[in-house]
Amino acid sequence: MGLDQQRLEVALKGERQYIYLPFHLHIFESVASTNQTLWELLEHGSKHGTVVIATQQTAGRGQWGRNWISPMGGLYLSVLITPNIAASHSYQLTLATAWGIANQLRKSGVDVGIKWPNDLVINRRKLGGILTETKVHQGRITQAVIGVGINWMNPVPETGINLEMWQAAKEPKLIPCLEVLAAKILLGIESGIQSLLQEGVNILLTRYQQLLANVGDRVYVNNLAGTIVGVTPTGELHVIMDISESSQATKSEIYLQPGIISLGYCTSPSQ
Repeated sequence: MGLDQQRLEVALKGERQYIYLPFHLHIFESVASTNQTLWELLEHGSKHGTVVIATQQTAGRGQWGRNWISPMGGLYLSVLITPNIAASHSYQLTLATAWGIANQLRKSGVDVGIKWPNDLVINRRKLGGILTETKVHQGRITQAVIGVGINWMNPVPETGINLEMWQAAKEPKLIPCLEVLAAKILLGIESGIQSLLQEGVNILLTRYQQLLANVGDRVYVNNLAGTIVGVTPTGELHVIMDISESSQATKSEIYLQPGIISLGYCTSPSQ
């Protein structure tokens, strides 16, 4: 099950609003990892806007060194950008990508939300994820590879959802083919990064938080309960903690780095 490059190029051209990324396309049926393949292409001279796309990964990578199960039938792509931003702001690239993709899909009627820190969800089930890898020189990010995996028609666990499953009862289909999906993901990445670099993180963060599925969720940190209220510009989860009457604590809010806690998924039937 391949992806037609000509059809993808037509879909990209038809919806283009920005010309930030030139989109030099490299399409494969299967690779070990689209991020890894793109880094290898970079060593051979590939430049800003190079894209690697596959419908299967045999050694996909997730956050914190985890394996990313990437069966045939999904959409896996990576994009090379040269953002020239401070290394301490690396997580802003993930925030921008998540918002850009979710916003692009929502324009097509797909009810996508964002699950902190780097997942895309429908009905609180995982539709896809994002992995950003960077190269830093003198405290600046000179190159970044943004990897995205989206469930298209591949099998998913109970906590996941694929797009074909979600839109099965919709006529006409909101996303008619894999090439249109790939175009929307690429344009979403482009619009998100464009928003970050041209309008700044504060505007981007406002947009991101409007689509954050976790706002209002209850979480427990060290056996204390709190409520998620948002995300900081550096990607930390902002939680307002419940203050016990017996507690002497004066600070009622905390900020959690990605990886400190894991937010769950819905496993009940989709509505």
